[in-house]
Amino acid sequence: MNRTVDIALPPREAADPSLVRDAAAEACSLKAKDVRGAKVLKRSIDARSKLPLVRLRVEVSTEEEFPDTPPAPPVLADVSKATPVIIVGCGPAGLFAALGCIERGLKPIILERGKEVRARRRDLALINREHVVDPDSNYCFGEGGAGTYSDGKLYTRSVKRGDVAGVLKTLTAFGAPEDILVDAHPHIGTNKLPGIVTAMREAIIAAGGEVRFETRVTDFILHNGKIHGVRSANGDAILGHAVVLATGHSARDIFTLLHANGIRIEAKPFAMGVRIEHPQAVIDRMQYHCDVRDPYLPPASYSAVQQVGGRGVYSFCMCPGGIIAPCATAPGEVVVNGWSPSKRNNPFANSGIVVAVDPATDIPGKTNASDPLAGMEWQREVEQNTWRAGGERQSAPAQRLVDFLEKRNSIDLPTCSYPPGIVSASLDDVLPAIVAKSLRDGLKAFGEKMRGYRTNEAVLVAVESRTSSPVRIPRDRDTLEHPEVNGLYPCGEGAGYAGGIVSAALDGLRVAEAVALLARNKD
Repeated sequence: MNRTVDIALPPREAADPSLVRDAAAEACSLKAKDVRGAKVLKRSIDARSKLPLVRLRVEVSTEEEFPDTPPAPPVLADVSKATPVIIVGCGPAGLFAALGCIERGLKPIILERGKEVRARRRDLALINREHVVDPDSNYCFGEGGAGTYSDGKLYTRSVKRGDVAGVLKTLTAFGAPEDILVDAHPHIGTNKLPGIVTAMREAIIAAGGEVRFETRVTDFILHNGKIHGVRSANGDAILGHAVVLATGHSARDIFTLLHANGIRIEAKPFAMGVRIEHPQAVIDRMQYHCDVRDPYLPPASYSAVQQVGGRGVYSFCMCPGGIIAPCATAPGEVVVNGWSPSKRNNPFANSGIVVAVDPATDIPGKTNASDPLAGMEWQREVEQNTWRAGGERQSAPAQRLVDFLEKRNSIDLPTCSYPPGIVSASLDDVLPAIVAKSLRDGLKAFGEKMRGYRTNEAVLVAVESRTSSPVRIPRDRDTLEHPEVNGLYPCGEGAGYAGGIVSAALDGLRVAEAVALLARNKD
C-alpha cells in the first residue's frame, strides 16, 4: 500500500530521514516498523510563525523501499548524418533545444560566441581583478549563457509551458543534486553548474551534434523569405534546415543585425534598478524571527513587490549567501547581477530591486516611440553613465539604503561582495529619474512590510539592467517561426519568450519540436 501525506516538522527533525519516516507513519496511522519506504516528494519552509517549520509531502509504502538511484542521462541516437539545425547560443534555451533536436532525429550545430565554460573563468577573473571586459566572453556570453554564472535558481511559474519536472530530471541526470526535484524553490549553485553544462555538451557531441565555441554570428543567409544559414566572424557560411536564435537578453549585435536586415523586431517593456545587499544575518532575523538562524534552516530569502503610481517595483533573482557579479558585455559600461554557491554560505544576501519600464512612454526626449531598438539604446546609455560614475572602471556606484531614501550622500560604504569594488555616489545622478523615484517609493514600502529591511547596513549597487530583453523577436503562435522569415525560430529569454533557466529550457524544447514538425512536413 502506498499513501501520500503532508507533515510539518522542526528543521532539525526534518533533516533526519528516520524521524521523517516515523512522522509520516504516524500521519498514516501506521506503526513505524510497518513502513518499508518513505520518500519526500515536496519540501518547503514555513516561517510564518515564530518557530519556523519544514513542510514535507511524503509518499509512504508498506510494501517496498524506494530505490535511491539518480535519473540516468538520456540515451541519444546517433544524428551525425541527420538534417542539420543551427542553434545560435549555448545557454539553457540552446542546450535544451539541441537535446530536443537529437531526440527528434535532427543534428544540432550550436554556435557560441564565447568560450567553453572552464576557459571562460579566466575572462571572468579579468573583469573582477583588472576591470577588463571581453565582449565575447564574460558573465553573459559563453557556454551555459548567463545562467551558468548567475546562481542557478530553478523556480518558475511557467508550469503551463511544458514539463517542468522533466527539465529538472534532465538536469539531475547530468549531475544536478536531486534536491531540486523536491524543493519548493530549487537551486543548483554557480559552483556546480559548470560541470552540468559540460556534461550536457559532451552528450550532444557524443550523439553526433556539434558545438562550436568562439563562433560569433555576423550575418544571416537569406533568400526569398527563407533563412538558409548564417555567416560567422571568420567568414564561414554555416548552412542548416532551420536557424534557432537562442542568443540571450544581452546579444545587442544580433538585435541590430536583425533590424539591419529588415527582419521585424519589437521594443518591449523590461526592468531597471539596482542590486541591494544586506548582511545575511539581517535577512535571517527578518524572516525567521530569531537572533541566530537555526543551522538546519537554509539562509533566508525574500520576495517583494509594490505598485508605485501604477508601476511595478519588485525584487528579482534574490541570492541568499550570495555575491554581486559584474555583468557588463562591452567596455565602457557597468552592469550588476547576483549569484550564490550551492551552500549559500557567503555572509551577504543580495537581490535585484527593479522598476518596470516601457520604451514607448518612459524614454525622455524620444520622439519615435516605435523604434524597436529604443529600449536597448536607453539601457546602454544608463550602463555607460553608471560606468562613468564608477570612475570609468568596473567599480560600481553605490549608496547606503537609508541615505538613498533620505537623499543624502553616503560618507562611507559598508563592506560589499562585489569583486571590482564600489564607490560612493548619489544614485539619483546615475539612474533615470523615473527609475530612481519609483525605487525610492518601492523601497520605503518594502521597509514597512519587512521589519529590519530598512537599514543603513544595506547598500544599493547600480545598475541592474539586464533582468530581461528590451527587444522581442516576433514568432507565430502555432509554428513558432518568425512571421516573415521561413525557418527562423526566435527562442528563449533573448527573444522575449522566457525569464529564467527553466522557462528558457522549456522554450528550447518547444522550438525543437516545432523545427522537427517543419522537417517532417517537408520530407
